[in-house]
Formats: sequence, structure tokens, C-alpha cells
Amino acid sequence: MFVRIEMTAHPVTITPDRPVYEAQRVMKENNIRHLPVVNTKGELVGLITRTSLQEVMPSKLTTLSIWELNYELNKIKVEQAMVRDVITTTEDTPIEKAARIMLEKKIGCLPVVRGNRLVGIITDIDLMRMMVELLGAREPGVRMTLRIPDCEGQLARVTNAIAKLDGYIGALGTYPTDDPDKWWLLVKVRHVDKDALVQEIQQLEGIEIVDVRED
Repeated sequence: MFVRIEMTAHPVTITPDRPVYEAQRVMKENNIRHLPVVNTKGELVGLITRTSLQEVMPSKLTTLSIWELNYELNKIKVEQAMVRDVITTTEDTPIEKAARIMLEKKIGCLPVVRGNRLVGIITDIDLMRMMVELLGAREPGVRMTLRIPDCEGQLARVTNAIAKLDGYIGALGTYPTDDPDKWWLLVKVRHVDKDALVQEIQQLEGIEIVDVRED
């Protein structure tokens, strides 16, 4: 899976010469936390975030009158508030690599560029939505969490057991445990009886059922 599948194409943008209060209004109206800044050629030149806005906006404790405040806000331009050193990604970047970059850099989005031109944006919300879909959270079925040995053939043993019951695997994922010799296996199975599935998996030596529930 690649960034282009989950990104928002043609995102809302603003130019660096606009007043900063306009960026604030655009973000509020579109319910977004990140606003790419582009030049007249559509090239990415910066990024407005809620944090960068707060750094240039007057304090709520200001003694300025509303007219003075509006005057001051009109003088502050987007280019003064934007983040200039923006970390970006491309459309063909694997989604897990984009997620790793965001996690390691502790950032909430990655503008997507083709050359220097902005073509999209992917955010932490997009990644959470993808995780919900990958784990089948919106689909009915039997959700089973297993602890399996870290050796060849274990996944095949589980899927073969499900196949015996004519079950349909709607979602499947693995994750390392604290034990280097074990892995978590999460599987969501449809069109199968929960008790029958439990009984079938219990026959698999070395595989532990940690949790099972029907959604």
C-alpha cells in the first residue's frame, strides 16, 4: 500500500503573502490542523500548523482593542508564521515508511510532493483510519488475539484451521510481543461460529488464545 492511496489529493492551501488570520479562518472552516503553503506555481514553500499559528498570534491577555488587534493581525503574513523546513513524502512511498517518518519525527502530517509541486497531504488521522480498515474494526465477525511462536509455518496453521470451518478472514495482523520468541496475531473472521473457531484453534499446539470476542 502506498501514500497515494490514503492521502488527500488537492488539499486546501494558502499563499505566503496572505494575512495570518486568513490561514486561521481557512483551517477552522475546513476543520484541518495543517495548511500547506504554496507559491503561484503550486510549489510547496511551507506549512502552517496550529502550533506555528499560536507562536505569532497575540496573547488572549493582550490589552489591545479589537481595532488595534485586527490591525496587527493584518500585518502578520503567512510567511512569518509558516514552518519552512517541511518534511515531505512522495506518492509512491510505502505507507508504513510514511508512518515511521511521522512517528520518529513526531509530526502530524506529511505533504506529498511530485518534484516541488504539492499533490496531496497525508495526516495521522489518515493513518488511524487506515488502521481501522486494516484491522476490520467496522466489519462484523469473530475477533481473535493469539500468541504464536516466532517460527515458520505458524500463520499457515491458523489460516488452515479457519479454512476448515469455511471462515472468511476479513483482517489479519501481526505484532511483536515482549518475548522475542513470540508474536501477537490478530485475526478477524467472518461467517464462522465463535465456539467452533475456538475449539479448532485450541487444537494447535504452541498457539495461545489470549482474547476472543464477537463484534
